[in-house]
Amino acid sequence: MSQSFNQNRIYGVFSSHEVKKIGTGTTTRKTVQKIFWFVEEMEDGSIVLQSINQNYVPTGQKKTITKEVLLEKYSPEPEFYASTVYPKMKELDETLDKADESRKNGETFSAEFEYSHVLNIDIGNVRANFGIGLTYLERGDAEKAKNIFERLINLEGAYAPEHKHLFNEFGINLRKSKMYTQAVEYYQRALQLQKTDENLFINLARVYLELKEYEECFKALEMALQIAPKHEVAVKFVTWLKDKNLITQKLFSQVEKLI
Repeated sequence: MSQSFNQNRIYGVFSSHEVKKIGTGTTTRKTVQKIFWFVEEMEDGSIVLQSINQNYVPTGQKKTITKEVLLEKYSPEPEFYASTVYPKMKELDETLDKADESRKNGETFSAEFEYSHVLNIDIGNVRANFGIGLTYLERGDAEKAKNIFERLINLEGAYAPEHKHLFNEFGINLRKSKMYTQAVEYYQRALQLQKTDENLFINLARVYLELKEYEECFKALEMALQIAPKHEVAVKFVTWLKDKNLITQKLFSQVEKLI
């Protein structure tokens, strides 16, 4: 996790300065505020910034700039990264690993404690929000799970590709916990940001099946098959709907060429 340049992609802490006006009229004066950013260069050469909070960890919405803008308007802060930010990020990752391990072992109260500790440091931490949400669902605590669901539904970073396994698991657990309305809203939100994931459509279809909304179930499977023709699960699912007379032959004919 060292701050790096040249042969390696840029990764570390940079700072920028923001001029703010304080007061009004004749008492107006300007102050310069230093803002710290966690910076990572992507494979395509774009630069992703995330602000560093008062607990010295990257948090909040990410924004993308060019390398030229970074080098022109931001200053590297390798000492601050090495002495303060990196140790805090490492500590947070270790706490998350411990929380995940506790959850996998069925130690839900220990997991909740560790995830809560992370969220006290970084309320927008995607992994911690998913982790504590899954902990509540596995424990059958629907009310607390609903609160986390409300946060996750608006947390755009939750649906990034690196969190795919987490948001799939969370959606599946919403369905298993019979939180069908939330599950539909959750999958629809995920599909706004991951429009080409056939598995999301299949999982959405499973929720509609539980709700006995068979036409909506079919539409979700049709979308899955358009993305991935002959997908084994989708083919079996839509054929089962037809065999059980839950959809009409007319609807089924719309996907016959895809199966």
